[in-house]
Amino acid sequence: MNVTSMNDTLDEPSSSYSEYSYIHFTIVAVVALCLCIVGLVGNVIVFWYLCFKIQRNKYAVYIMNLSVADALFIVFTTLLLMIQINTIIGTYPEFIGKESLYLFIEIFYDIMQYSGMYILTAFSMERCSSVLFPFWYQHHRPRNLSTIMCTALWILGSLESLLENLVCTADAFLEQTSQCSAVQIIVFILAIGICLPIMVISSFTLFINVKRSLKQQYTPKLYIIILIAVLVFILSVLPFSFLSFLIYFKLTPTDLVTVSFFYVTIYCTVLKCTINPYIYFIVGKKWKQNTAHSIQEALQRAFREEEDENDDKTTNTSS
Repeated sequence: MNVTSMNDTLDEPSSSYSEYSYIHFTIVAVVALCLCIVGLVGNVIVFWYLCFKIQRNKYAVYIMNLSVADALFIVFTTLLLMIQINTIIGTYPEFIGKESLYLFIEIFYDIMQYSGMYILTAFSMERCSSVLFPFWYQHHRPRNLSTIMCTALWILGSLESLLENLVCTADAFLEQTSQCSAVQIIVFILAIGICLPIMVISSFTLFINVKRSLKQQYTPKLYIIILIAVLVFILSVLPFSFLSFLIYFKLTPTDLVTVSFFYVTIYCTVLKCTINPYIYFIVGKKWKQNTAHSIQEALQRAFREEEDENDDKTTNTSS
């Protein structure tokens, strides 16, 4: 999504704005900033424990990279919101270097968004493949597949962001050049045409496996984490992708609707990044026991290998 063109919409007066629209947008932006703080704290905690306190396995590698993407996405969203607040009510809305700062924020904002999307897709797809092809997964899966995949997906997200922001500049976005149109179509296809179907199919497969495990009174926590994370992602990525298309092809009826959709998208994407770490804590917690459990224990339990969980359950049953 081209943030610079959105800034132009905020700057330009429009008959669709009410006298107090700037107050409403400022309040929405401030509330979003508070949500960013909550999400940043959660993601930093998850990254710290996975990086320094917990022995990482192949699944924790995905979560650690996803936490980095979510945390940095929140950081750049915070910068974006602060500039938007300055644009609306600031004393110097057109400060020196504003366009360069916007481009810098846009590039890294999109890198974190796209990389996080691809990492979550790879995470759900790998867990699904372990269910559908257990023999291959146990005997032929490359040892460092998680690290290789995350590295490749970070590179892909970076290339996509650079392509979108350097080819589809603010002027090209507004003029709807052929190059910019091609980039917008590629971005839309990658998100809606590739990642979304993979997530839906993987989640459906894991959901069936969860229903079977419920009959055995055992549900792998990783399945629950993936299902919730994918559901939250789907609810956030759809507004993000469709908003970009609506703005680009000028399908929004007024500037007010465009800016309103922009803030709805900000809330959706920030909410996704904020909820994820707390999903891990909640799923990993033992609710049936009254004893206190640390964050480290909850995360260890959440990202434990399925085989280890089976062994732990067998030990508890026998005791």
